[in-house]
Amino acid sequence: MSTPAVPRPGRPSVVVTRPQPEADAWVTALRERGWSALAMPLLAVAPPADPAEREALAQARAGWWRFDALMFVSGAAVHHFFGDGRLGTPPVGAHTRFWAPGPGTAKALAQALTRGGIAPDRIDSPSPAAAQFDSEHLWPVVAAQMGPGRRLLIVRGRSAGAQPGELPGSGREWLMRQCQSAGAEVSACVAYERRVCSLDGSPQAPWREAAQQGAVWLFSSSESLAALAPLGATVDWSRCAALVTHPRIGQAAHGLGFGRVVDTRPALDDVLRTLESTTWTN
Repeated sequence: MSTPAVPRPGRPSVVVTRPQPEADAWVTALRERGWSALAMPLLAVAPPADPAEREALAQARAGWWRFDALMFVSGAAVHHFFGDGRLGTPPVGAHTRFWAPGPGTAKALAQALTRGGIAPDRIDSPSPAAAQFDSEHLWPVVAAQMGPGRRLLIVRGRSAGAQPGELPGSGREWLMRQCQSAGAEVSACVAYERRVCSLDGSPQAPWREAAQQGAVWLFSSSESLAALAPLGATVDWSRCAALVTHPRIGQAAHGLGFGRVVDTRPALDDVLRTLESTTWTN
């Protein structure tokens, strides 16, 4: 077993807000590279609570090959769609494609498809050199697959408290419109539910100390910032930096009052490179 590196002097702490178990895995990787890191998940994911959504998910799993393409919005969507292995067996000649907006989702899809005996070369995603990993950069890759008579299923999450059938998300809504404009039939199913985590508000809470010391907070979802909003004026976010994986998340971080917002690509290796190539000041 390797010994984690001692945090290097002058480096700020990094607060990882991703859901578990990814948060702990990322903290381990950061510490091995000499960063002081803290896991502070701001979102939790769980199976959908609504019975109708669970039934729709079961039907999608049972007959997934009836769609020309399945678009998975995140690694969590992949895990919750394929997780229990209850997928229907496709007939010979099934041609369904699998779309991923970024490399993390594509990697999770490749692992899930391989376990199911499906060739991962049926995955479509933006080029690794793409300027951003999102629906807008996925569309040029998959546009030729859509047309009259084609069917697309978007596998995604839903925020706890949202009305059943309500599927917000500007990127996915945009992609749906592009496919519909091409003549395709588009539907969606909820594979998981996102729940905002409550933070320990005590003065001794580890995250509060990190905020006071000007930590770098890693955000991979705009929704995760909602967990910080209720803290209001009790925290001076201007002392902290936000490391964000998409411009829309950066806008939310600016709105909350973070003193600095730095963009990064979402993969762990990219995050590490951004951390190590940026001059951080408390």
